[in-house]
Amino acid sequence: MTHRSKPELLAPAGDRDCIRAAIENGADAVYFGLDSGFNARARAKNFAPAELPEIMAELHGRGLAGYVTLNTLIFPSELPEVETHVREVAAAGVDAVLVQDLGLVRLIRAICPDLPIHASTQMTLTSSQSIAAAQELGASRVVLARECSLDEIHRIGRETTMPLEVFVHGALCVAYSGQCLTSESLGGRSANRGQCAQACRLPYDLVCDGRDVDLGEQKYLLSPQDLAAFDLIPQLIEAGVCSFKIEGRLKTPEYVANIVRHYRQAIDAAWAGRPAEFSPRDVEEMELSFSRGFSPGWLQGCDHKMLVPALSSSKRGVLLGHVTAVRRERVVVQLRSPTLRVGQTNANGPLPDQAHTECGPTIKRGDGVSFDCGQPVDDPQGGRVYEVFQNGRLLTEPATSGVVELAFAHGALTWSEIRPGQRVWKTDDPELTSRLRKTFTGTVPQRRTVVHLAIRAAPGQLLEVSATTESGVSCVLSSAQACELARKHPLTEETLSEQLGRLGATPFELRSVTAEIVGRPMLPLSVLGKLRHALVARLTELSQALPTRVIAEERVLPKLRTPEDTPRQAWDVAPSKPRLWVLCRSLAQLREVLAAGMRLVYVDFQDIREYREAVSEGHAAGAETWLATPRIQKPDEMGIFHALAKHGAKGILARNMGGLRFYREHGIRAIADFSLNCANDLTARYLREQGAERVTASYDLNREQLFDLVAASNPAWVEVVVHQHMPMFHMEHCVFCAVLSPGTNKTNCGRPCDTHQVKLRDRIGMEHPLVADVGCRNTLFNAVPQSAAEAVPQLLAAGVRNFRVELLDAAGHALLDVLDLYRRLLAGVVTAKEVWSKLQASNRVGVTRGTLEERRNPLAIL
Repeated sequence: MTHRSKPELLAPAGDRDCIRAAIENGADAVYFGLDSGFNARARAKNFAPAELPEIMAELHGRGLAGYVTLNTLIFPSELPEVETHVREVAAAGVDAVLVQDLGLVRLIRAICPDLPIHASTQMTLTSSQSIAAAQELGASRVVLARECSLDEIHRIGRETTMPLEVFVHGALCVAYSGQCLTSESLGGRSANRGQCAQACRLPYDLVCDGRDVDLGEQKYLLSPQDLAAFDLIPQLIEAGVCSFKIEGRLKTPEYVANIVRHYRQAIDAAWAGRPAEFSPRDVEEMELSFSRGFSPGWLQGCDHKMLVPALSSSKRGVLLGHVTAVRRERVVVQLRSPTLRVGQTNANGPLPDQAHTECGPTIKRGDGVSFDCGQPVDDPQGGRVYEVFQNGRLLTEPATSGVVELAFAHGALTWSEIRPGQRVWKTDDPELTSRLRKTFTGTVPQRRTVVHLAIRAAPGQLLEVSATTESGVSCVLSSAQACELARKHPLTEETLSEQLGRLGATPFELRSVTAEIVGRPMLPLSVLGKLRHALVARLTELSQALPTRVIAEERVLPKLRTPEDTPRQAWDVAPSKPRLWVLCRSLAQLREVLAAGMRLVYVDFQDIREYREAVSEGHAAGAETWLATPRIQKPDEMGIFHALAKHGAKGILARNMGGLRFYREHGIRAIADFSLNCANDLTARYLREQGAERVTASYDLNREQLFDLVAASNPAWVEVVVHQHMPMFHMEHCVFCAVLSPGTNKTNCGRPCDTHQVKLRDRIGMEHPLVADVGCRNTLFNAVPQSAAEAVPQLLAAGVRNFRVELLDAAGHALLDVLDLYRRLLAGVVTAKEVWSKLQASNRVGVTRGTLEERRNPLAIL
């Protein structure tokens, strides 16, 4: 795929100041959410739906596009409200909506076929195969997962016609977007609902084979550095990326101004064939707006040590230097060496592939600094610099090198905490903040839309002006009176350019004038002035004009929810008796499950080479054996789908869109697993149409929402996981490689995941198991199993007949007890309360109702 137009620069906006900052500093488009919910940044200020017409008029009037984020999962009871919002968005002229929920895509298509849909990164699209499914559904652009490398983006671009949007700057989630269940599992704050509690930024201890591993200062084992791809813009353009996206709807307008300005320079330079020359001061300025340390993320492939140095997790700013002494209530600091060359590392780890040789960071009065004092990263020692001394002299200018003494306001620091050797960080620069703020708070536009004029003038005729803007708006206007025959000063191209180019405080800038002048025409300057004002008004009006769209007059949701007339297959009818399915993680576990008499099994092994033997043993025992795909499928991993298809299993537990599509096309039975995020009946219906016999309910549903899904769907379609260790983080990042191997990725790590059992201990002492899959992706499971036993009677009454137990590392009596309890529960031999009590008593760390608890404490994780 080749995009010949210049790539779009897409900026985040959490409030109106952020929108203005994006406009004035060079963004081509802005994305933002509504305060009515359904966007993945619930903590941002966001915007009221009633503001949409005004916002879109402002953006379009300045030549920008505006995209609204409806990028969360939608629950069944919320669909009517979401339909109302979609209608508001379409009517307001919003240029596109970003969507995660598959059912919502279908709803939008039915409401307004003309409203473009961008598939959010929350859809976890990582291959041309998964993108093809989104394209068929109705998406017109895809935001690729941040975990895609440049090589993978190139390949995806060659294999699809879909426009590709890529994140180039900002915070990185350690888990795949759309696949993180940590906040939901631990505290009921779903990341798929815009309420991420950022558990990845917390400290963890590493437990390997039952023993603590001393990692020194490395505590933040799941906290990646921030993405900064300004050096990779040319390669991304070459890969065919159509939109460069900046993360940060929770960031300040100064951050937006800063990052947009720098990426505008990088894109313009790359498009012109010039290198983007960013000085160390440019990089320092970006770091000061927000930085956990800059990295290329996954764009240059996996380097797990670089991605997660694990030394900190919050904004640190710029490394200034280190403490050499504390005396007379001043801190003596050796400023950092001014040069950092390619291949060197800073305190946060390896630098991006760049070599800068200019001056290092500066420090001056008023700057903010912090010290590494062994305190929690959210509560460091630090403050604003009151005075700076060098060689005994009070400085009035910034210090750039050498040794300085920093003085602080009385009481700003706990002096006993400041010691030689500690790193010092510059966290704030008020002069930079002021300069950035001025770019979007003035009355005169900093950014203007280029206008080209073609003019025809002749005596006795109206002067005709054809105007075209760089954003594609065009109009033709004529003077209020005809040109006269000039006696002294006829119109010239220079005169017309001067008079019509006086655009002052308007958002337009005259770039060129071509004039066809016949004879010696003349017009009074006052007439030209009125024509100029009319031209500005007309261009503004046309820029803000609403697109022509067809919006369904009647509500479309009831029609979309019309049930199927007749069952299509035998499995569309629920069996008379409930069935218990068991997911096994190893051959040994499978053998125990089969020996216990279970005949409905899923197989999910780390080593898929054992799948053939698993199927053989299942068949020998008379069991239905279904094989689970990985949750992620990258462009070079189609071979896994082919391998699974050859083993003769009863069917496939499909965990991604590419897999579901592949097995449908090959006529192989499939079940859609939880990772496809089925949270409503429209999504369930879509997944069924894509070949899924049953759909596993999303783990983001609480008890009432699960009941709503079942009630709104055919219960024969729905499978409910009633016992599991919640898979919290699912990551491209490999903790095994990062801290238990001298290597940097799966090509040189030595595969410590094959020989070690690893757990991560959180701040309250729970040890969460860590497992790697066939693609070397890590999953961190909740230490405490979750049981939905108490919901089973109501699910049975609603018609659900397929239930699942997902084992992790259970064996022996513990495994048999779990299976026996749920078998007897489904048979009506024991009550749900008895099952819950026995599970609670038999498990060392207890059991939780987790997401299916009736009332959750959303602050539990904190």
